[in-house]
Amino acid sequence: MPAYHSSLNEEPDVRQVGNMSILPIKTKYRGVAPLADPSQPDIIDETLDLFRANSLFRNFEIKGPADRTLIVLILFISDCLAKIGSNPRSTPTKIEATKSLNTLSVDSFPIPGDANFALNAHYAPAASRADAEFLRSYLTQVRQELSLRLVNILYADGDVPSKWWMSFQKRRFMNRSLGA
Repeated sequence: MPAYHSSLNEEPDVRQVGNMSILPIKTKYRGVAPLADPSQPDIIDETLDLFRANSLFRNFEIKGPADRTLIVLILFISDCLAKIGSNPRSTPTKIEATKSLNTLSVDSFPIPGDANFALNAHYAPAASRADAEFLRSYLTQVRQELSLRLVNILYADGDVPSKWWMSFQKRRFMNRSLGA
């Protein structure tokens, strides 16, 4: 059975940095990301929808630049779940999880082309230093928005994270981690 791919691979006129799509998002955070139509799903919605199914796969055939963005965001969700589940003695409240994941989303992280980026074999580096800084800013903004939406999904039923979602904290999509 094949993995689920991004429906945004065929979007026309999408900017790319390296070979990764810079897709519009619906966000409350200021930044460089283009703004998406609020009535349409964005790459973050798609990542949250496809995370659990795709995290079961060890292989993923990249079919377009939006898939590369999807992979980075799926790996970030894995790191977020691992961060929330890292203390086996106590589960963080929604407020603690929000703070922790927001910190994780803005912490320094490798981007394609950096020596410690986990998937450099599948990603082209940015063509210039300005493009690399733009990509880092874009991914920071997307990670912030993704962590906010993830907390809202995890804690939808109260102050304890969903056991269904947390059961995926040890799964590694493509047996990889972003290293957070």
